Amino acid sequence: MSAHISNVRPDPDQVLVDIADYVLNYQINSDEAYNTARNCLMDTLGCGLEALSYPACTKLLGPIVPGTVVPNGAKVPGTQFQLDPVQAAFNIGAMIRWLDFNDTWLAAEWGHPSDNLGGILATADWISRTRVSQGKDPLTMRDVLTAMIKAHEIQGVLALENSFNRVGIDHVILVKVASTAVVAGMLGASRDEIINAVSNAWVDGQALRTYRHAPNTGSRKSWAAGDATSRAVRLALMAMKGEMGYPSALSAKGWGFYDVLFKGQPFKFQRPYGSYVMEHVLFKISFPAEFHAQTAVECAFALHQQIAHRVDTLEKIDQIDKIVITTHESAIRIIDKSGPLANPADRDHCIQYMSAVGLLKGNLTAADYEDDVAADPRIDALRAKMQCVENTQYTQDYLDPDKRSIANAIQVFFKDGSKSDNVAVEYPIGHRRRRAEGIPELVKKFKVNLARRFPAKQQHAIWSVCEQQKTLEATPVHEFVNLFEI
Repeated sequence: MSAHISNVRPDPDQVLVDIADYVLNYQINSDEAYNTARNCLMDTLGCGLEALSYPACTKLLGPIVPGTVVPNGAKVPGTQFQLDPVQAAFNIGAMIRWLDFNDTWLAAEWGHPSDNLGGILATADWISRTRVSQGKDPLTMRDVLTAMIKAHEIQGVLALENSFNRVGIDHVILVKVASTAVVAGMLGASRDEIINAVSNAWVDGQALRTYRHAPNTGSRKSWAAGDATSRAVRLALMAMKGEMGYPSALSAKGWGFYDVLFKGQPFKFQRPYGSYVMEHVLFKISFPAEFHAQTAVECAFALHQQIAHRVDTLEKIDQIDKIVITTHESAIRIIDKSGPLANPADRDHCIQYMSAVGLLKGNLTAADYEDDVAADPRIDALRAKMQCVENTQYTQDYLDPDKRSIANAIQVFFKDGSKSDNVAVEYPIGHRRRRAEGIPELVKKFKVNLARRFPAKQQHAIWSVCEQQKTLEATPVHEFVNLFEI
């Protein structure tokens, strides 16, 4: 006989309550968090603008029904689309993530907290245009930055001690949860409504990581976050209409998230919600590469200066005995790949491919993942010489909350007994410890991306708003988004 199960509705899971209370009540007093959020906003939108050069991305954009225009709808930066906030969130989210060039958070679970901007900016723009049409005040970009900080925090704090990838669930689950919470807050949801919305995010069947791993790696990894942040807007809007939630969505015996999808284990938390994640977030500044390989690519660039003349032909590459990539456990588990690479999504998640291009060219761009570059036989010849070896200290420092390094080293050994330097890089240029060096390069990256899409006068208008913290924060959201209209 089965045990009796009470039908008394329980109090909401504490995880749901803590998220709702943080969204509604926490006051962010960190100037560093707001300044970092401004830089994050620029970088994230710039990544989306660069993605608009790729037909594989743009074919997915626009309204679901061609030709649909939504009055007071959210505009998609860099395009002429004006859409409902759910579809606009998908569009913006897909653009942002397409080239794997936006910010990153690495912990027990990794991910890209700026993916939440899809839902945040779409919702804020729609709310603002609707309010203006009713003679009310719009939201300002200060509201957007606040929502970004809180979404970063929810996603990042949940990721610190809880590994979703180890149970086969994709990290975009945290985008869905974080976006749902902050979007509901932006819509004016009550505490109970936020709890209801977030509970539905956990109850959703969650995306598998199938599309991120061999032999199935594919382009869904580039739109999965757009899908998640879009779903979040939908769930938040439903909660605002009074749709019910599920108080023990996580803890329900047999049927809750913990028992069904998390091996019966409740979530663990290292710290309360604040502004830690935005302050410590990692930027991808110099090149688009899965973040566990960022320092490996920097090592390859440095080695290019030493050995370019010894790898420029297949005959010379044959004189290499081995190339040792010393790395951390997560990199080995996620991006250590041998054998054929099927598409760009496969290549930008292969530490050997990225390192090989860096050794050959001394640089790495999004175009280097395309088929024409991958056809260079020297790349696979170098990959065949590579072996990944874990350094346990690198792994420990990767998980250390005071360090959060992403260390890699590369050394090339030749058959004649000679060898290159063992070049090691502990912290990538996008790390908090290298902010002074990194932010000027981030600004350069943003300006390059503006130039891909807009004439000089429009570039200047956008930069004049983004350059100053107070100017940006005071700008109405719809006016800011209008600056990015084609």
